[in-house]
Amino acid sequence: MALIHRATLTPSKLELLTSWLPTRSWFTASPAITHVGAYRFDDPAGEVGLQGMLIQADGDVIVHVPLSYRGAPLPGADDFLLGTAEHSVLGTRWVYDASGDPVWATALATAILAGGEQAEEVMDVDGELVPRPPTVRVHAAGSRAENVAAIETVTAHDEGATTVVTAGSVDIVVVREIGTEVAGDARLIGSWDGTEAATLAVATVRR
Repeated sequence: MALIHRATLTPSKLELLTSWLPTRSWFTASPAITHVGAYRFDDPAGEVGLQGMLIQADGDVIVHVPLSYRGAPLPGADDFLLGTAEHSVLGTRWVYDASGDPVWATALATAILAGGEQAEEVMDVDGELVPRPPTVRVHAAGSRAENVAAIETVTAHDEGATTVVTAGSVDIVVVREIGTEVAGDARLIGSWDGTEAATLAVATVRR
């Protein structure tokens, strides 16, 4: 379950992305961006916020940006840091490109390979937890009943319009520009208002 606070984030996620996206080799659009939707995963330890954002730029171009939010720096992940932001409830948050975060890699691999689901989103409204429908719905396609152990370390590099992540015994390909063709049967599929289902990521267990 993902608890959504009624809070402000300064700078906002879109402000952080406006600065960060033009530094990515896979982003060739204008930095004038709008938010399309998002989905979340759970961190079983309840420490790391995990969100996949879909961002629109230049008309029909939609990019996929998984983010992780932490209450302290992630050691060794400076290359993945978008920046810090002040959350009006939680305090300082370190915001990362989640492709460099092992907690995100574990959650994504579990969703694709072990039948995991996206997090139920609830909002705290005057002490009452009120369900909030996600703006992006995700599910696994072609998944297998694999056991996914907690991933301790990851490496990642951009490759065309994708990011390739090596995470323990799992290889993950994150689709950055929606519509990019990627190989593999075990996929994370997303759908949102007014669109057909699209591949967001692929995972393969290395034997």
